[in-house]
Amino acid sequence: MGRLDLFLGVDVGSVSVNLVLLDNNCNVVEKIYLRTQGRPIEVLSEGLERIHQLMPANSVVAGAGVTGSGRELAGAMINADIVKNEITAHGIAVLQYIPEAQTILEIGGQDSKLILLRNGVVSDFSMNTVCAAGTGSFLDRQAARLGIPIQDFGAMALKSNASVRIAGRCAVFAESDMIHKQQMGCRPEDIIKGLCEALVRNYLNNVGKGKEILPVVVFQGGVAANQGIKQSFEEALGQQVVVPEHYDVMGAVGAGILARKEVQKTGLTKFCGFDATSVEFSAKSFSCNDCANMCEVAELSNNGEITARWGDRCGKWSSSLKKKPDISFMA
Repeated sequence: MGRLDLFLGVDVGSVSVNLVLLDNNCNVVEKIYLRTQGRPIEVLSEGLERIHQLMPANSVVAGAGVTGSGRELAGAMINADIVKNEITAHGIAVLQYIPEAQTILEIGGQDSKLILLRNGVVSDFSMNTVCAAGTGSFLDRQAARLGIPIQDFGAMALKSNASVRIAGRCAVFAESDMIHKQQMGCRPEDIIKGLCEALVRNYLNNVGKGKEILPVVVFQGGVAANQGIKQSFEEALGQQVVVPEHYDVMGAVGAGILARKEVQKTGLTKFCGFDATSVEFSAKSFSCNDCANMCEVAELSNNGEITARWGDRCGKWSSSLKKKPDISFMA
């Protein structure tokens, strides 16, 4: 039996750490979704160990890519072949599986994005990172207040035939409005449907403001599991919304696809193996006062030895470290 080359994609965000293994045809072989819980180093190490154990016999990681808000940290930990922003990663993943897509609605736990695809490339995007009213954390809090498991939220919204309007421009006002509707005696399923509509309205009025949303529309991110939000998007947009099979890890999928393309060009991988699972990493930051930029430089150490720095605009600190040797994966 010949060797099976796999490509590792990692997405480190504020809420979750996602890892996928792709084969040479960009099919998802394994995937893992873990809650970050404010411990990205420990959770990423755990995820690497778990996905290593799931690897098929005779398989090797022939390339690795990272994305997400913690991409620099993750890239340094595993010595990734490519480090890319979330917009590029999500776009490349959707185009791989749904090449006719023109709009991506992406809603995660702490932020939301709108990505426009035209002629097979990302042409525009917008993000919301200020107000929680357009994110998954908003729904989590309201589900807890209502005493309803978040996994049942979407199904209950579908039971409503008379939704109540909830003020959705601000998470605080939305919560107050929801309590008021409860006190009025509105049914829970109608309140939940109203919350779904409020989140969608907030998203389209803020993230989607001024953007031309054309079909095919793809909905991904953790919130895409919520059937009520999907239905509310379809009603608001007047068109079908597609949820891809791996909606919850599409950023990691995109990172894996980008890693595959990078290694195909170079024939080399910088991936250091699964050493990160047995290494004690620590991270800190410091301010560089050498110029007016006053960059905040992040620093990753392994047993007291500095292995990576990033955040310096001029490259003074990040370029001073030795690079690990590349490993050839040419056939």
